[in-house]
Amino acid sequence: MSQQTEQNAGTARRGGAAWALVITSVAGFMAALDNLVVTTALPSIREDLGGALPDLEWTVSAYTLTFAVLLMFGAALGDRFGRRRLFLVGITIFTGASAAAALASGVDSLIAARAVQGAGAAIMMPLTLTLLTAAVPAAKRGMAYGIWGAVNGLAVASGPLVGGSLTEHISWQWIFWLNVPLGLALLPLARLRLAESYGTGAALDLPGTLLASGGLFGIVYGLVRGPADGWTGPLVLTGLFAGGVLLVGFVLYSTRAKNPMLPMRLFRSRAFSGINAASMLMFLGMFGSIFLLSQYMQGVLGYSPTEAGLRMLPWTGMPMLVAPIAGILSDRIGGRPVVATGLFFQAVGLAYMASVVTVDASYAAQLPGLIISGIGMALFFAPAANLVMSSVRASEQGIASGANNALREVGGALGIAVMASIFSAQGGYETGQTFVDGLRPALVTGAAVVALAGVAALLIPARRRDGRDRTGKPTERAPQPVLETAPH
Repeated sequence: MSQQTEQNAGTARRGGAAWALVITSVAGFMAALDNLVVTTALPSIREDLGGALPDLEWTVSAYTLTFAVLLMFGAALGDRFGRRRLFLVGITIFTGASAAAALASGVDSLIAARAVQGAGAAIMMPLTLTLLTAAVPAAKRGMAYGIWGAVNGLAVASGPLVGGSLTEHISWQWIFWLNVPLGLALLPLARLRLAESYGTGAALDLPGTLLASGGLFGIVYGLVRGPADGWTGPLVLTGLFAGGVLLVGFVLYSTRAKNPMLPMRLFRSRAFSGINAASMLMFLGMFGSIFLLSQYMQGVLGYSPTEAGLRMLPWTGMPMLVAPIAGILSDRIGGRPVVATGLFFQAVGLAYMASVVTVDASYAAQLPGLIISGIGMALFFAPAANLVMSSVRASEQGIASGANNALREVGGALGIAVMASIFSAQGGYETGQTFVDGLRPALVTGAAVVALAGVAALLIPARRRDGRDRTGKPTERAPQPVLETAPH
C-alpha cells in the first residue's frame, strides 16, 4: 500500500459523521453561548470586582469585537494551514481564556481575557461548518446542519438564561468555568476523530486581512459604543467613518487582488448574496429583540433571571425540536422556501409580541408570540447553513463560513444598537410604562427587519427537481471530498 493510500485510509478511519457532528456542535455552542452569557451576570460582576457599569459592558463588547473582526482571518488561517489544526488552536485559546476570565481579579483583567476568548472563538467557529461538511455525506448534510443549527441557535438565545442561572445559584465565575471541561474534552476528540482538510492553499491575504479587520473593528466599535457614548461622540463617529472607509477599500482591493481573502465574485451569486443578506438582517432583528425582551421580563414583570429564561424557552428551546426537521426539509425541497418561511414566522411572532406587551401582561398572552418566533428561528438556522456552504466551491467553504459568521456578528451588534436607540428615543427605564413605550416600537422595527430578511431569502434561486436553479445551473451542489494532503 502506498504512503498516499495509507494516508487516505487513515483519514477515512479517523473521520466520522457522528463524531464530527458532536465535536463541531459542542464547539459552536461554546462560542455562540458566550455572546450573551455575560449580560445577566453584570450586576454580580460589578459587585465583586468593582467598576462602573459602562466599564463592565466591555466584558460583552470585548468578546463581540474580537470575534467579529477576526472571523474571516480565522477561516483563512484554517484553509491555509489545516482546518483541524487551527480548530485545535482555537479551542486551546478559547479554553485558556475562559479559565483566565474565571480567575480574573479585576475588571481590566476580565476584559482582556474576554478579548482573547473572542479571538479563540473567531478561529474555532467558522471551521466548525467546514469540518462538518467534509465529514458528512452530501445526502445527509441537511439533517446534520439541522442538528448543528439547533445547538447553535439554542446557545445564542439561551445565553441570558445560562448566565443568570449560574450567577444566581452558584457564582458568576461559573459562566466561564463551564467552558473549561468542555474544551479539555474536545481537544483529544478533535485530534483523534476529525480528518484534516485544506482550502486552496493560497498565501494569506495580509492587506485584505488588515483592511477587513480594521473596517469591522471600526464599525462594530461604533455600533457597540453608540448607545452608551452618544452617536455624535468623537470616538463613535471616528469608528463608524473610518470603518466604513476601510471596508470600501477592502471591497475595491478584493476586486483586483489575485488571491483575496473574500473574493467579491462570490457575491455575484444570488444564492450567496441572498443568504448573507438574510442572515445579517435576521440577527439584527433577533439579537435586539432578545436583548430587550429579557430585560422586560425581569425589570417590568418582575421575574428573576432564571424565571425569565425559563419563560422564554418556547422561543429559545424550539430549535432543539424543529431545526433537525428543517434540515431534512431543506434536503428534500431546498433551503430557500424553508429559510423564507422561518423568517416570516419570526417576523409575525415579533409583531405579535409588540401588540401584547404591557406592564402587567400575562404569560399566556405572550406565549403564542414566543412559540411562533421559536418555530421561525428553528426553520432558519439549519437550511441557512446548508445554503451558505453549498453556494460556493468546496475549496471556498472556509471563506464562505467566515464571511457569513462575520456578517451575523455585525448584524447582532447593529441590532442591539438600533433597538437600544429606538427604545431610548421612545421610552426608558424610569417606570414599567416608559419601558413598554420604548419596547413596543423597537419590536415593531425588529419584525420589519426580519420580514425584510425573508424578502432577501426569496431572492435566492429556487431549486428544481433535478437539483438545478431556474437558469439551469446546479444549486446546493455537494462539495467534493478533500484529501488530507499538504497545501500547495
